[in-house]
Amino acid sequence: MFRHPWETVAKAAWRKYPNPMNPGVTGIDVLNRSIDSRGRLESHRLLITKWSLPSWVHTMLGTDATCFGSEVSLVDPKSKTLELRTTNLTLHDYLSIDETLVYSPHPSNKNHTLLKQEASINVKGLPLSGYLEGVVVGNIDNNAGKGRQAMEWAISNIKSEMEELAKTAQTVSLTAQKELTKTMQFIDTEPYC
Repeated sequence: MFRHPWETVAKAAWRKYPNPMNPGVTGIDVLNRSIDSRGRLESHRLLITKWSLPSWVHTMLGTDATCFGSEVSLVDPKSKTLELRTTNLTLHDYLSIDETLVYSPHPSNKNHTLLKQEASINVKGLPLSGYLEGVVVGNIDNNAGKGRQAMEWAISNIKSEMEELAKTAQTVSLTAQKELTKTMQFIDTEPYC
């Protein structure tokens, strides 16, 4: 549970990566974004990550640590839900990791947001598959905590940016008011031709 309204948490989810808590996600590219007939925003993003698998796994599979994932999200502003479905693209024939996150308002406190998180892991055709599955589960558990910290980090950044924007807007408004006052005084003191 997050002690923030759903709107704030949903904004933070878009800005969660990259972050200092989980440097494994090194980049994100938007592949497609559209609004469906029901007014829901659907996005498809490509995630660029560094996997922290044992080096022998990378050697055995002939891959480096840079991996790619696919994230499909659905934002429903009417029901106030944000669903993120992520799957790995790299090594998918051997190791599939499917994760779903659903953010929704707390039913009795509009200032809190619930998170439902599920992941499934399937190791196919690899020696020591049980060991590898355990390593991946451990990484997911570890990253879940980092993910919550990253969300709080993103929320903090959004709040700081909003405060800075409000200060800037106030400064611009005061400056404009002073300039308008000067202009009006000038007009009042100048004779008309």
